[in-house]
Amino acid sequence: MASNDTPTSSARLSRAEVPPADYWQRWSVGNAPPAEAVHAHIAAAPAAAPEAGQPAAAETPYRVLIVEDDRSQALFAQSVLHGAGMQAIVQMDAEGVQQAIAEHRPDLILMDLHMPGLDGMRLTALIRQNPQQQLLPIVFLTGDPDPERQFEVLDSGADDFLTKPIRPRHLVAAVANRIRRSRQQSQGTAEGVALSNPETGLPTRHNLMLQLDAALAAAEHGGLMFIEIASALGLRERYGYAAFERLMMQAGRRLAEAARPHLLARLNDNSFLLLGRGMDEDAVDALARSVRQALSAHPFVVRDDESLHLRCAVGHARLSQGFEDAGIALEAVERTALQARLLADGVAAHQGNGDAAAQEHLALLEGQIELAYQPIVAVAGSDTAQYQVLLRLRRNDGTLLSAGQVIPAAEAAGRIGDLDQQVLDHALGLLHRYQHAVPPMRLFVSQSLRSLAREAFAGWLLKAIADRQIAGSSLVIDVRLGDALVHAVTLQQFCERLMPAGVQFCLSQFEPGDEANALMTQLPLGFVRMAGRFAGSHASQQLRDELRGAIDAAHRAGLQIIGQQIEDPQAAAAMWMSGIDFIQGNVVQSVGSELDFDFQNTVL
Repeated sequence: MASNDTPTSSARLSRAEVPPADYWQRWSVGNAPPAEAVHAHIAAAPAAAPEAGQPAAAETPYRVLIVEDDRSQALFAQSVLHGAGMQAIVQMDAEGVQQAIAEHRPDLILMDLHMPGLDGMRLTALIRQNPQQQLLPIVFLTGDPDPERQFEVLDSGADDFLTKPIRPRHLVAAVANRIRRSRQQSQGTAEGVALSNPETGLPTRHNLMLQLDAALAAAEHGGLMFIEIASALGLRERYGYAAFERLMMQAGRRLAEAARPHLLARLNDNSFLLLGRGMDEDAVDALARSVRQALSAHPFVVRDDESLHLRCAVGHARLSQGFEDAGIALEAVERTALQARLLADGVAAHQGNGDAAAQEHLALLEGQIELAYQPIVAVAGSDTAQYQVLLRLRRNDGTLLSAGQVIPAAEAAGRIGDLDQQVLDHALGLLHRYQHAVPPMRLFVSQSLRSLAREAFAGWLLKAIADRQIAGSSLVIDVRLGDALVHAVTLQQFCERLMPAGVQFCLSQFEPGDEANALMTQLPLGFVRMAGRFAGSHASQQLRDELRGAIDAAHRAGLQIIGQQIEDPQAAAAMWMSGIDFIQGNVVQSVGSELDFDFQNTVL
């Protein structure tokens, strides 16, 4: 990537964007420094010289109230904000927050989600009861990996949440940007209620949610869409928060233009909500596709010498589908957007519990789970018997359905968590049964990020491994690249919980690219499974070059590469020449119902 930065400015950018190697530990439970190592009293310090993004000298410095019961984390957040020229005041006792607000009149509250006694969401609800504080920005800072908590957080009255670990530069940019918008809104509001964002002209989230509630209360017809910009994590990592924010503002303006005359509001960093009051409900799907096409039709300028195309997933619903309130409707379309990520066209329609389509999905899942297995063989020989566990479902009429048929139905019916847990529990049972086998067994088990993000899932898995006395290294959790790109932080947090037990992780359906390559170093992976198209590398020089580059990058990161869908010796030879570590496919053995492959006497 071309750059005109001088060495000095590049070094400064590197320091601002890249935290120390152990930075995330400072924000993780159990890794904070002991309380005695931290100042006994935390107070507001004099503001440092303001940096870019701060108010002009004539403006009052940005004031942030940090509500955090952990001294070390509070001190760290305070020092980061002080270093950016803000005034940061710490309140460690939730009961004293109202008094602190009255005394310091903060521009924003940065609040820990989990606090003893009065937790963050309850405290937010109390703050919002005061009419003078209904528009005070409240941002949660949390390490909670559960995506369901996002709905609860926003429903409690918070404006947004930042996920730990967060880079210092991103924390500063997020807080400064939120305060700047809040101050601008307060200057142009009528009777203290902001109806639109002064920077973009878009309706505020609050305004749109009020209109959605009104439309539902009046039983109006119309449509609702959740629009999620893809690869947000990779974009922010690559360009930094400020450039990412400008990019999202451009995206919002383009989406709003495509949605006219309907309303569009920005929900959080990379998602938007579109409300079409009174529109023909038969036209909702067509509008969703038109908006998605408009976003990706033309590139966005990120820097003077660089542009890119954005893509998105859209989940939509009809207002007549019986939502009780705006919060429930928002949750429904957000869940539907999760399903849209799995579809080639990126658009999915919400199916209500009473809809025929939803009943069809549930009916499809009626039957008995049957698992199949395919060996994963090391090209240089190995003393471990490795299999990928493949999902099958035997319906009551005897029909056998593949994972490609079952998983989308489970996603649509909201049953993917149950399905994933059943498959994983079966795999753990096999590992227990074969724990003394020679050679030792290792199973690769695919799981969705929606399942891994459930709050209780990691605890259940750790207990199940301990109860069965299984070696954690015998289990490899397989995660699709597409899911990992969207939920890299959630996946990293899950990995950190399971790694002490020895559980390993594999990134599957791997396609080389800047974002995908970054995940190989950001996540604690052990394996990478290449996308099926690389099985044809023997017939394409371009594919061979791509494959060799991906293998070299993985090996530099200390990872092992699996080539899948290898059907003939010629394809296997091309994989071997490229430096692949493992072969999987019919050239080794086709998918079967038995764990009977002879790993010790097989030569590739």
